[in-house]
Amino acid sequence: MNYLSVQDLGKSYGIQTLFKGLNFGIDQGQKVALVARNGTGKTTILRALADVEPADTGLIVFRKGLRIAFLQQESDFGDAKTVFSAIYESDNPLLSAIQEYEAAMLNPENADAFQNAFDKMDQLQAWDYEVKVKTILSKLKLDELKQDISLLSGGQRKRLALAKILIEQPDFLILDEPTNHLDLGMIEWLQEFLTKENVTLFMVTHDRYFLDAICNEILELEEGDLYRYKGNYTYYLEKKQERQEVMQTNIDKAKNTYSKELEWMRRQPKARGTKSKARIDSFYDVEKSAKKRIKNEKVQLEVQMTRLGSKILELHKVSKAYGDLKILDQFTYTFKKRDRIGIVGKNGVGKTTVLNMLTGSESVDAGKIVIGDTVVIGYYTQSSMKMDEDKRVIEIIRDIAEYIPLAGGRKLTAAQMLERFLFTKDAQWKRVKVLSGGEKKRLYLLTILMKNPNFLILDEPTNDLDLITLKVLEDFLDEFQGCMITVSHDRYFMDRLVDHLFVFEGEGQVKDFPGNYTDYRENVSADGKLKIDKPKSKDPLKATSTEKKKLTYNEKKEYDTIEYVIDKLEQEKESIGAQFNDASLDAEKIKELGQRIKELDDEIALKTDRWMELAELAG
Repeated sequence: MNYLSVQDLGKSYGIQTLFKGLNFGIDQGQKVALVARNGTGKTTILRALADVEPADTGLIVFRKGLRIAFLQQESDFGDAKTVFSAIYESDNPLLSAIQEYEAAMLNPENADAFQNAFDKMDQLQAWDYEVKVKTILSKLKLDELKQDISLLSGGQRKRLALAKILIEQPDFLILDEPTNHLDLGMIEWLQEFLTKENVTLFMVTHDRYFLDAICNEILELEEGDLYRYKGNYTYYLEKKQERQEVMQTNIDKAKNTYSKELEWMRRQPKARGTKSKARIDSFYDVEKSAKKRIKNEKVQLEVQMTRLGSKILELHKVSKAYGDLKILDQFTYTFKKRDRIGIVGKNGVGKTTVLNMLTGSESVDAGKIVIGDTVVIGYYTQSSMKMDEDKRVIEIIRDIAEYIPLAGGRKLTAAQMLERFLFTKDAQWKRVKVLSGGEKKRLYLLTILMKNPNFLILDEPTNDLDLITLKVLEDFLDEFQGCMITVSHDRYFMDRLVDHLFVFEGEGQVKDFPGNYTDYRENVSADGKLKIDKPKSKDPLKATSTEKKKLTYNEKKEYDTIEYVIDKLEQEKESIGAQFNDASLDAEKIKELGQRIKELDDEIALKTDRWMELAELAG
């Protein structure tokens, strides 16, 4: 049964066309995700479907009588003053009955009111629904029903909006980034809830595990065309690669035809008669196909960062508390080269506070934090994302540096850096104020990387980034040779990039878990405690020289290829050395070759040190 039909949908802002001519439909029970890069109008499409922001062209038709709910990034609760009124003051007769019953429970001496409320619950068979309502509120940590909405944080407001639409049980759900502001436990609960619920939904999310578990169809908007994949996110990735391979084959064929037809077009143009018109028209079609490009974005940033010394960052018996809330209690840890640490824990346990302490923006109550002289910290935190809205994108980057140094003495200009981070030449001259939320965050992330850090601290770096940008960021971090510590609710991101976790259990207690997020979840009991507890020393967060550390997946890949890399560097050095036998070399060329040999010596020494370090770990 068809629930939604969309025909010829289009939207522009001034001269910028976000999308046009979009056609798709959604049937009852389908769970569909929209995938596209930031700035192409994903949220605008959702807002058009929800009749919040009308499209310029096209027709949107929902099946008559459907109850539709829209989870926006910014929520509006109308005249509701408290959490209770936002949830229970509704046209839904079940919610009205529960509200009446809850009020009667507060005044049990009024026997008549209590009996009436009890009878209404029975009549509407609302008891199971009441349990469901309380479960949703509990799972989303909305237990304080009397709390004033005006005092809620942005994250609490988003969770309240999510709870409200789940409780109302609509027929059709439209969700814009539903996992933002949820901790990992909440995300896993919501994933299970939506998987089991008999609901039709259309959503945008960057959480790839979430997509994989819930969706049975993916719509991809790319270069103005809409592609449909009947499967989950993993299926989409496989089929997209197949589609691109076929497309590349067609482009190659078109290029061969184009070169032949171009030669014909250039010959004796006056001699071509009307009978050749079809061939001329065909030429322009072939030309269009031949000039298509498949975008396989991957950032290659061989950044020449400052080399980390033996002392990186040390925490010695650090304690921190806010009143009765203990954040850390005698926390001790010494960072090692290429440490990749993820922080997990429920909202409110102080994860961001710890990151702020590492950068000095939060003080410690006791103990000390020591930072090595060679450490250059890059701190990505959404609370510090402040950019001049009237400046152009390229001006924001040039204000930091005109270029960034790469390995081998090469340089990358601000414009080149922007291109590698998916800002086209046209996009570089846009003003910041016209960028989408995801594009602004991508630009802000780039301002951090332009400072050439060797120690990255990332607080929710994946929020609002599109899936294409996420892959670019992960590819970069995969090759990043410095240290990294991150707080993220993106399970895929954590699984790919971290090799151990700091698990914040509350009351200042932190455990060091050797593994990624999936490993951790497999070892957590129903009460949220680790089933295994194998600290690396008597103090679970203190590194010792005797402990044996295994190679991570990324380190094993590096170890398998590093000897080949060193060999290639040695070959280049030998080749350059041979050039000095050429008597015709001038002084400038000799100087250039000598400089390159010095760079190669430094690079070989660095790679050799790294090889020895990995060989020791590999045993």
